[in-house]
Amino acid sequence: MAFTVKYHPDVREIDLPRINVKMRERIRKAIESRLMTAPQEYGLPLRKSLGGYWKLRVGDYRIVFKVQGEVVYVLGIRHRKKIYEEVPGRIR
Repeated sequence: MAFTVKYHPDVREIDLPRINVKMRERIRKAIESRLMTAPQEYGLPLRKSLGGYWKLRVGDYRIVFKVQGEVVYVLGIRHRKKIYEEVPGRIR
């Protein structure tokens, strides 16, 4: 089953411009090969305040996402030290 990926507006405006080109390409490939095919197999579930959300590790970066049906909502792509501080504010 193929999944559709939708991004939070801050991912394109804030997160991606801060990442260098090589890492952006690695992240793009990970999203296409993992999140679009089987997000629950590759991702790890988050706990506590981010319960119900998942993370995917790509080097030192983390992709926080939520799966609803056949759609994967990406809430943030940040360095592992900052992702969990900033993504909870994007949850609606």
